[in-house]
Amino acid sequence: MKSKRRIVFILLTVLLLVAISACMMVIGRGHTVYFDNKTLEGYEGQDYKAFERIVVSVKGEEVAKLGKRERGMSIWIGQNFKMVLEITENKGDEPVVKEISINLPYDMDGIVINLPAYLAGLPEEAWLSEFVPAVTEEPVEEDPTIGDEFGLDGDLTGDLVGDI
Repeated sequence: MKSKRRIVFILLTVLLLVAISACMMVIGRGHTVYFDNKTLEGYEGQDYKAFERIVVSVKGEEVAKLGKRERGMSIWIGQNFKMVLEITENKGDEPVVKEISINLPYDMDGIVINLPAYLAGLPEEAWLSEFVPAVTEEPVEEDPTIGDEFGLDGDLTGDLVGDI
């Protein structure tokens, strides 16, 4: 009797874990999406200039106001990313509003979207890249006051030879 009850509890636990896994697959995973308003230079021999200003809204909330050479970001759960862009191409122009929907890749956590390249209709490899944080190493300074514990500072031969 006890073994049947134990098996039922194990099966219920496994079913619960499968149900949680299925829910997580439907909900999707989280992504950090970065937006660049930077000129893309030399792609197939052509430059794609940055816009004067781009205002990015996600889920009805303004998340970034980008001037030239600026980056903004947003957190998104799921694979179907949607944003609204208010684009001012040149100084003094009227802004143009565009609604964008992008399928995000499963295998990237930090996703960088170059907006001028995307809006120019270039292929995905031109406007999509993975964010890789820059690693900076600070120089290690040696402390000149540190010697060995006997105060010899590494010179063992000079004075000892004459004392024998």
